[in-house]
Amino acid sequence: MEATPTTTITNALHVWIRQRPGLEPGNYISGWHDTEGRRAYRAEVRSITRDLHDARALLAYVERNAIYAEDLTEAFRSAYSGRLSWDGVRLDYCTGQYWPTEYRRAVCAVLASAIWYYWRDSMKPEDTDKADKIRKTARLVFGRGIASRWFR
Repeated sequence: MEATPTTTITNALHVWIRQRPGLEPGNYISGWHDTEGRRAYRAEVRSITRDLHDARALLAYVERNAIYAEDLTEAFRSAYSGRLSWDGVRLDYCTGQYWPTEYRRAVCAVLASAIWYYWRDSMKPEDTDKADKIRKTARLVFGRGIASRWFR
């Protein structure tokens, strides 16, 4: 059975987010006595792990709701300054500052954008204040944390 274009993209995104971040402790910790450096390193690890959980939740929603590959492709162009791209075969990413802290966030931004478009397009034309309705839906579907990070 041949994979659909959406399945091909979501499979690639699953592989992408499962990559190890490759954080360099030496970028944070200068020596055994550097408690602030260790604290900053652990905070970065927690943030990167949270991004993984967010990406998994958003991906699960996209897969359950069969969001079209065209919508995902459009989201690649518009979200996260277009730095995460899909060429029809593979993902490519242009690093902004520091790869380990960005690559999963880029996926979250793309998926949240595609979900936003999906919800917006399913609303009635006469609906007013669509953005507020989308934010409320995001809180109901994903919880306050993901909604506040990705559906602003």
